[in-house]
Amino acid sequence: MPDITTKHILSTPSHTHFLVGLAMIIAAVISLTIKPTHMVAEQKSPINLETMIPKQFKGWRLDDSIVPLIANPQQTATLKKIYAQTLTRTYVNDQGQRIMLSIAYGSNQREGLEVHRPEVCYVAQGFHIGKLTTEDKHNNMLGIPVKRMVAVKGARIEPITYWIVIDNKVASDSWQWKFERLKLGLQGIIPDGLLFRVSMISGDEASSYEIQNKFISELFDSLKSDDQKKIFGSITR
Repeated sequence: MPDITTKHILSTPSHTHFLVGLAMIIAAVISLTIKPTHMVAEQKSPINLETMIPKQFKGWRLDDSIVPLIANPQQTATLKKIYAQTLTRTYVNDQGQRIMLSIAYGSNQREGLEVHRPEVCYVAQGFHIGKLTTEDKHNNMLGIPVKRMVAVKGARIEPITYWIVIDNKVASDSWQWKFERLKLGLQGIIPDGLLFRVSMISGDEASSYEIQNKFISELFDSLKSDDQKKIFGSITR
């Protein structure tokens, strides 16, 4: 399983990332004179993750036998400053397949309060990230770009799917997320942000992602249209 290393990342510069980075630097300089004051979250209908996400749907039901990854005390203190709400659950279906779900919502995505990417959180918990890829929205049944990642700690192998929503838009990578935040900041807008993550404990990566796709798609169908936008962004399926 190939490693994700800083050396490897730096040795493959992207022209697109360079241009985006340059635009972000220019925008950041301009933003020093602009103080965003308009919070998007205040104009939206309230988010209540506990009631928004059903506890049972399409053959999936709650299961307490497996607990999703829980942050250590140091991370917990930081996350409480970033997120207004978090939800962690495990679901099981009639075939005994288990999906761990974690959703975190932050109403204030100012600099320093942005959502934390799972690859950062998992490494902080002692996991090794063996594979990290971006899957284009045209290459999956979900209709949105997602991140796929495999986290390993001892005998625990955990294929993971996640995405980040900023102001009802799915950001496919950290560059896009930062760019969207800066763009909104230049308009005086403070965006909200949501991290959606599902995972399984399994050594079969391909099968895990198929099951995760099915779970996510069935969850989407079980949500109200307004809640679909909050979790999946403004997409058409």
